[in-house]
Amino acid sequence: MHRVAITGTGVFTPENVITNDELVAAFNAYADRWNAENAVAIAAGELTEKTHSSSDFILAASGIERRYVLDKAGVLDPDRMYPKLTPRNDEDPSVMAEIAVDAARKALGEVDPGTVDLVICAASNMERAYPAVAVEVQQLLGAGGFAFDMNVACSSATFGIQTAADMIRTGSVKTALVVNPEICSAHLEWRDRDCHFIFGDVATATLLQRDEGLTGPHFKVKSTRCATQFSNNIRNNNGYLRRAHDQMEDRRDMQFMQNGRKVFKEVLPLVSRHIAGHMDEEGITPDDLKRLWLHQANKTMNDYIGKKVLGRDPEPGEQPNILQDYANTSSAGSIIAFSKHSADMAPGDVGLICSFGAGYSVGSVIVERA
Repeated sequence: MHRVAITGTGVFTPENVITNDELVAAFNAYADRWNAENAVAIAAGELTEKTHSSSDFILAASGIERRYVLDKAGVLDPDRMYPKLTPRNDEDPSVMAEIAVDAARKALGEVDPGTVDLVICAASNMERAYPAVAVEVQQLLGAGGFAFDMNVACSSATFGIQTAADMIRTGSVKTALVVNPEICSAHLEWRDRDCHFIFGDVATATLLQRDEGLTGPHFKVKSTRCATQFSNNIRNNNGYLRRAHDQMEDRRDMQFMQNGRKVFKEVLPLVSRHIAGHMDEEGITPDDLKRLWLHQANKTMNDYIGKKVLGRDPEPGEQPNILQDYANTSSAGSIIAFSKHSADMAPGDVGLICSFGAGYSVGSVIVERA
């Protein structure tokens, strides 16, 4: 069996920023128009009046202050409320592949893309059913070997890392790229007050190599664990069978949906137990853990998990959050946190990357700074 290391990460960040104030102004304008158009039905009790959102509500509910998106104008247009992306010809790179390649090149650094044996595109929503976006990324980079897509929603990055690490351990490949292009703005229902603030767009990439003769900065992959437990409390029912259904109207369940209270109640203990069990199996105590890079969905969730895992409130820097700037970026969140808050770790320091979400799913990766 071969040892595995993370030797690089990369983050693509869109140019467009939407602040909470901008988002609230657009949502409230939409709500006012909708209420006016449906005033008679609201008065008759047939429809419920849409209430305003607020920046204070968003910050208290999530810890999010802003988010990056590929298109800002479409999202903030009260008559549209979703991104408007320019259609591309089949001969042009797809949007997902383009942003994934940007992140991948940053992760590669001076590593020759031609030495990459495996590309995994792991994300919560794919731009198309086939051909695989990963194969397109492979071609655009000039990588060798093979490539495939995988979807485990918000846990896709850690599941992709475990898959790549297992292939390196067994000798199937020597070098692997796991890319996470997340265009979350396209599957979010921006007209729903309970969730219109949650997501942003980004792409991340993680480079994994066989840990033999490495000289540059890297993290040893000590152990990986994944687990799933079926639940419909976070879901998106859109898919290729939609056209086969008689009801083709704008069904709400064809976009991101969640039962937030049940998710909090069920996911938090699931993730806490998973991390504690993984650490126990590897003989790692809370005092051994220098850093927790958690899925960036909600500050309250992360604070709870951090306290459960460490047995105390995390010290500043022990459990870095980036969602105040990026919002929830699905599978990419924990990798953004790892990429931006890992360079200061000393040789021998141990940390844990964890992502969790729909499925339910949870994946964790224990790493040690070399």
